[in-house]
Amino acid sequence: MDKNDKENLRNRAAAYVRMSTEHQQYSTSNQMDVILEYAKRRGLEIVKIYSDEGKSGLNIEGREALSQMLADVQSGRANFSCILVYDVSRWGRFQDADESAHYEYTCRNAGVAVHFCTEQFENDGTPVSTIIKSVKRAMAGEYSRELSAKVFQGACRLIQEGFKQGGTAGFGLRRMLIDQSRQRKTMLKMGEHKSIQTDRVILVRGPDEEVETVRWIYRAFIDEGKNESEIADLLKAKGIVTDFGRVWTRSTVHQVLTNEKYIGNNVYHRTSFKLKRKHVENPPDKWVRAAGVFECIIEPEQFFTAREIILTRCRRFSDEELLEKLRGLLSQHGQISGILIDETEGFPSSAAFRHRFGSLISAYRLIGYDPEIDYSFIEINRQLRKQHPEIVASVIQKIESLGASAAWDESSESLWLNGELHVSIVLCRHTTTFAGSSRWLIRLDAGLKPDITIAVRMDATNEGIRDYYLLPGIDMTWENLRVAEDNGFYLDAYRFETLDYFFNLTQRIKILEAA
Repeated sequence: MDKNDKENLRNRAAAYVRMSTEHQQYSTSNQMDVILEYAKRRGLEIVKIYSDEGKSGLNIEGREALSQMLADVQSGRANFSCILVYDVSRWGRFQDADESAHYEYTCRNAGVAVHFCTEQFENDGTPVSTIIKSVKRAMAGEYSRELSAKVFQGACRLIQEGFKQGGTAGFGLRRMLIDQSRQRKTMLKMGEHKSIQTDRVILVRGPDEEVETVRWIYRAFIDEGKNESEIADLLKAKGIVTDFGRVWTRSTVHQVLTNEKYIGNNVYHRTSFKLKRKHVENPPDKWVRAAGVFECIIEPEQFFTAREIILTRCRRFSDEELLEKLRGLLSQHGQISGILIDETEGFPSSAAFRHRFGSLISAYRLIGYDPEIDYSFIEINRQLRKQHPEIVASVIQKIESLGASAAWDESSESLWLNGELHVSIVLCRHTTTFAGSSRWLIRLDAGLKPDITIAVRMDATNEGIRDYYLLPGIDMTWENLRVAEDNGFYLDAYRFETLDYFFNLTQRIKILEAA
């Protein structure tokens, strides 16, 4: 690199912006206004912008732009000499301040400085700036901890007042939207959410036929002595499906028999995932419970009788007894999975094995079974199966609001649009290669041959949506399509950040308007 190239590089900068969901002052556009003004004063030219929108700053997971920027810097591909950031908190609210310092040191070690444009100190490595920056990093992390505590306290207060905090209603129940004076407004459909901050959601009795089915489940379990699998088989024989439109299984019947919402109780904090840390299943003494705040559809005596039967059946096994049961299941089926464990009648749940041995894989290894597969995807797939009907419902709602028609075809599990097009909606789980690259598998239904497949790519957490691929059936000749972050023009021409383009295609337009 000659002298002119070095001089040009010295005047080039990259901008990093991040927006979570906090305040308007931290929108990426406002951040860029400040960064551009800073660059102008310093005579810097911004040659690249890295943007993480709607991303938490608690860790680096899911922050693709920050990860890409660090990769560019470390590989020598960066054509800039400094990075401009709005302030220390936009770099990240890392719970370990040393993690934030590590990423900055990585840049500085590669010859790329980091500038915090609105901070009152100059990030020049002097003792004073280092001390102030360390305090700022700690404050940024502490802000998230305090915010998490306040959010949790607020959620607990709302639970005690009888308001539902997220999640579906459940079979036999429905979500009712109420205003601040507790006046009922409207019944929320699957996937719908409240739009006014002062509105709340409560649970109310669902359709009579669903309520009667729930009561029949309890009678069959208590009075007739049927187990969950037998009840599920009878429901399938009657053609009755769950609230998600699926066939009943042992586990879905078990959920109806064990959830306190059917006796009007509002229960919260069974599990926690605070500050993006490990998912924790909390003991019952840490649950937050408000009794009798919803209209019950099952008498408490019935519920507690069913619970007593289940508790008696599920006595506490020793470690060796649990492992012996696992050996028996392996001998019977030749393999083991979390789903197989949960669907085996009279068997401890997969959660019991995870709690006792740390993970299912640990339990497998104690009996000498190596599945050679990372079964962590099972839990992710379960979560995706829960999200799928909510996404379908939101798509149907949007289509109908535009004057078009949409109906979900249970037999083919596809969307029938305007009576003309079959649309398949598939959720694509994010995976990471050994080299740290992102990958997704799009499964195309070759048997159905939909006119359009909407492939919903999940982000690195598999909780949020990254983007969408609208794949026309006429161009898709594969059954499985593996994609990376960038896939070339032929495939990425079908990629969209939102579904607005798809919704525009569905909208009905009068012939005169089209002419």
